[in-house]
Amino acid sequence: MNSSGTDVNSGLGTGDLQAISDTLRELADDCREDTLALLQLLRMLEAVHREIREGLFQQSLPANRQDLYNLLRDIEASGGWPYINRMKLRSLLMNLTADSTNCSDSANARASAPAEGFPVEDQP
Repeated sequence: MNSSGTDVNSGLGTGDLQAISDTLRELADDCREDTLALLQLLRMLEAVHREIREGLFQQSLPANRQDLYNLLRDIEASGGWPYINRMKLRSLLMNLTADSTNCSDSANARASAPAEGFPVEDQP
């Protein structure tokens, strides 16, 4: 990294990446309650990731072993390979099951609660 915050081997400055990251977070925050909009944002991020990886990144890979070794060493030293993790369908279903259980528990609690204005009888 040089004194201007730009990686010597990169055309992007940390400010550029931070601005992109901030914009994405603002977009996500604006869609906080809109599941479909958040899903659309995630799909777009995945598509851009794939485009960069399969196109520009692969084209920029080193042509000799020494440069490839240096790249791999740099990837390892700077946090590993970038990866976009997908939510597993099983996790989604578990969240839905937990939510429905919470809803039915609160519905059962409301159903078993005495109605207003009626005395509560002691149970033996």
